[in-house]
Amino acid sequence: MARTTGSNGEETEARIRSCALSLIADHGFEAMSMRRLAAAVGVQSAALYRYFPTKQALLAELMTSHMKQLLAAWTAATPDNSAAPLARLDAFARFHIRYHLARPHEVFIAYMELRSLSPAHYLAVGTLRSTYEDVLKEILIDGSQRGDFQLDDIHVTAMAMLAMLTGVTTWYQPGGRLSAAEVEAHYTALVCRMAMTDFTDTTELPQQAAR
Repeated sequence: MARTTGSNGEETEARIRSCALSLIADHGFEAMSMRRLAAAVGVQSAALYRYFPTKQALLAELMTSHMKQLLAAWTAATPDNSAAPLARLDAFARFHIRYHLARPHEVFIAYMELRSLSPAHYLAVGTLRSTYEDVLKEILIDGSQRGDFQLDDIHVTAMAMLAMLTGVTTWYQPGGRLSAAEVEAHYTALVCRMAMTDFTDTTELPQQAAR
């Protein structure tokens, strides 16, 4: 992706990203034209292509940047691997809630606009997503091997936890009945209970290794 150097160029690129996030979150990727984005940024349409050669490249950059920043933030916040699995799971849940609540547009686009990516970009974003998912799976695997967690299927449990944690961005509103800290505490408790509760039912579930 071509970039314009200098403070003005960096400010314009940041403005393009911010406006694109808002427009895509509000109207969808297909409905957002580059002309409409240029008007929101306050530049001529041709100026956009100095930063992003195509509309597809812009979407891919927004989504890959989100995932790379998420992974970098987790790396910086990662608790000591010697900590008990439950403590690491608690830390992961709290991190996920805090990070995603602060970035509702990025989260919405990262999940809802996967369908709009080209195959190559979809693969790139999917690889980053899998890397993040593996962080949670490794915690669950460790807890299961130590006997701390009682899980029927690591992969299914991890996907259920992530869906639940990420879903908070679809309903939480600042100033509502619960504060962000209270929501974080509730969701973290739910995740920890999911890991430590033995599921029993009359239906026999197949035992599958984590994928």
